[in-house]
Amino acid sequence: MIVFKSLKWKNFLSTGNNWSEIDFVGSPTTLVVGHNGSGKSTMLDALSFALFGRAHRSISKAQLVNSINNKGCKVIVEFNVLGSDFKVVRGIKPNIFEIWKGDVMMNQNSHAKEYQKVLESNILKLNHKSFHQIVVLGSSSFIPFMQLSAQHRRDVIEDLLDINVLSKMTSSLKQKISLLKENIKGLTHNIEVNKTKIDAQKRYIKDIEALNKEAKTEKQKQIDDYREEIGKLQKVNNNLSEMINERFDDLEKEKKQIESSISQLNSYKTKFSTQANKIVKEVKFFEDNDICPTCDQSITTKLKNERISSGKIKASELKEAMDKADANLSNKETALNQTELELKNIRQYQSDLHANNQSIDQYQSYINRTLAEIENIGHAADVETAKTELEELKTDNSDLVEEKLTFNEQYNYDQVISQMLRDTGIKTKIVKQYLPVINKLCNQYLQILDFFVSFNLDETFQETIRSRFRDNFTYASFSEGEKQRIDLALLFTWRHIAKMKHSVATNLLILDETFDSSLDHEGVDNLMKIIYTLKDDTNVFIISHKGDLLEGRFAKKIEMKKIKNFSRII
Repeated sequence: MIVFKSLKWKNFLSTGNNWSEIDFVGSPTTLVVGHNGSGKSTMLDALSFALFGRAHRSISKAQLVNSINNKGCKVIVEFNVLGSDFKVVRGIKPNIFEIWKGDVMMNQNSHAKEYQKVLESNILKLNHKSFHQIVVLGSSSFIPFMQLSAQHRRDVIEDLLDINVLSKMTSSLKQKISLLKENIKGLTHNIEVNKTKIDAQKRYIKDIEALNKEAKTEKQKQIDDYREEIGKLQKVNNNLSEMINERFDDLEKEKKQIESSISQLNSYKTKFSTQANKIVKEVKFFEDNDICPTCDQSITTKLKNERISSGKIKASELKEAMDKADANLSNKETALNQTELELKNIRQYQSDLHANNQSIDQYQSYINRTLAEIENIGHAADVETAKTELEELKTDNSDLVEEKLTFNEQYNYDQVISQMLRDTGIKTKIVKQYLPVINKLCNQYLQILDFFVSFNLDETFQETIRSRFRDNFTYASFSEGEKQRIDLALLFTWRHIAKMKHSVATNLLILDETFDSSLDHEGVDNLMKIIYTLKDDTNVFIISHKGDLLEGRFAKKIEMKKIKNFSRII
């Protein structure tokens, strides 16, 4: 069980540089009141940030730092897990993330994400989503269980029942199956390659045993044919080499010259355009103004006409120059395209030359192999060696087939396990065992809240809700007050299940403005009955701005106030 002891923070949201601190275990029930914006829900955001690195509400990390001081944001939460004391310290500006067990800080060598994983998986044994289903019910950013998607509902219940380890096993098994498939694929390929070698070896032995003088003559003819093909290819290569050597360097040089000319023409065009814009602006100035706006002197008609006429002449000259530049640029681009086309052809020649050289090497390999075959004709020792090699290939093939069968057997076995680990397998059976308990507890809490319906979740986590008259409903069809009764019943159900499993049980329950929304007076009274029936090891905090309605119902009261733009605990 997690026993939260205390929480303190400073320079967090609207809180200033002085520490604000809350004792979680000092009172069984605590009422937190204050006006809107006074910082009542800040404790929720501070607790969530300390444990999970993000606020309870939808607030970015940068916005958590007090906007006035803009530094020194720090939150410290202390709790006990199974007799061991822990402390988590987080801060922004500067960034701080420390986990202390007793007086010793745990190793920080790992990445922040891995460090957070240690906190959630090894210490808290719950994540952000499960924590806020069990500990917090609020109107600001809390998403009730019934408003989650089917997959997210499954995640919450798997966390509660400690069966998410099966999901991790499934992930690990997928990797193992994937590796087995790769191994089987590789073995299948090796077996096929080995079979090909065996067939080739058999043909080789058969050829050796059948060879005679006539076979030698035939093989010599093959050699002559290969040499003839090599001669043809070498002739083609000579022609290709001449074409490449004649034009390639010239084309590369020509391409660079054309590209340089295009760059120069573009530069001229830019200069012409700048000058033209300047002249147009000057002409427009004299067309639009009779008095100089700078010196307030009159501009004579003669001067205006001279400047306008001169400007238009210059503009015409610049336009003519730009047209010529455009024409030259078009010609250069055409020449560049032609040059690049020729270079492309040259590169194709180079590719053909390379392919021909590969063919020549292959033919030469055929010649060498055929010469070796001719040399070995009639040598009995070579036949025996070939037969020995054939037997070795057969033995290797048998070993490969046996290894593949072993892998196939393991693959089929893992596939069966994978089927069992699916959502419809073992996990569904475990969930089915707990569903009657979950539904029973939920209906008991609904009756305490004077909401007399039959509520049931199935193994796909879809709800069936029936009234006393057996009418069927869905969660969405109820009023906000009725929905909240269902949310509250599920909240206490999850807490009960968590304590049954001894996995994520906690002393802390925080209701954020629950009394301020859709619950009526009767609903408030009934909810208080549930709170009063909780065990002595539960510490309930109620955040509300309706202190008058709740006054006198709690053992302790905390008031939040804004004093000089900073939230403080009174």
